[in-house]
Amino acid sequence: MPQLKVRSLKMLALVLGALILVPSGAHLLEVTHKISMDRDTYFAVQRIYAGWALSGIAILAAVVIDLALFFRLRGQEPSAAFSALLSAGLIIVGLVVFFIWVYPANVVTANWTTQPADWEPLRRQWEYGHVAIAIATFAAFVAIASCAVGPSSTPRS
Repeated sequence: MPQLKVRSLKMLALVLGALILVPSGAHLLEVTHKISMDRDTYFAVQRIYAGWALSGIAILAAVVIDLALFFRLRGQEPSAAFSALLSAGLIIVGLVVFFIWVYPANVVTANWTTQPADWEPLRRQWEYGHVAIAIATFAAFVAIASCAVGPSSTPRS
């Protein structure tokens, strides 16, 4: 029964990791096109992100599940436990980047509905902040995948 719980936690961690990778990957793939848009086009495109704050639920859930895996595996599978802890840490790094660079740009622009005169530095801050988050999120996914594919089918004696 304990192995089933570990397997379920690993599967949930993978699903959440993939889920949070989707919006980060979208930001990463679109940055080269968006960074050179004129003001009106850029602000029009930014409207597509209305409601994306809900992805924060999956981000927090991923951190919680990764930490649960760390605590569950630390005595049995130290390398898998480290990978789970690394994944949680990398997701938290992404959150720190979000609150230092992305969120302040959202506040100044009222979620990109207000066009301040100095909008271009805010755009760079927002876009490149998301690039950094995407890199951290991808690394977190690789870490949790490493945890999930590690040995857990046979208990230690």
